[in-house]
Amino acid sequence: MTDRAGGLEDPPAEVLAAAAAAFGLLASTARLHLMWALSQGESDVTHLADRVGGALPAVSQHLTKLKLAGLVGSRREGRRQVYYIDDPDVVTLVRVMVTHLTGPSRSGSGLTHRLRGTGA
Repeated sequence: MTDRAGGLEDPPAEVLAAAAAAFGLLASTARLHLMWALSQGESDVTHLADRVGGALPAVSQHLTKLKLAGLVGSRREGRRQVYYIDDPDVVTLVRVMVTHLTGPSRSGSGLTHRLRGTGA
């Protein structure tokens, strides 16, 4: 890592690549919606599909990708698979980003329009 004037060091390329991959998964509206829902509390795939308005197989595939990336976890409760976000930092990240973009101070600011124009 390289020292910087602000006291923070640059992370290694491998860490940046892993972070970019995780952010890439969250670039999907459907997966971000699932993460938002799970940031509110754990849920099974049926309730998540109802909440986000997705087809059960598609929601299940999104959850599998998020789980493989380590962004969500799951456990079996009888016949149900319950999904959750185990890392409070991930919950914070999702909540901060979504509330930042939808907060009252952002309405009419054109921030989301500008972000769409960047390919983000």
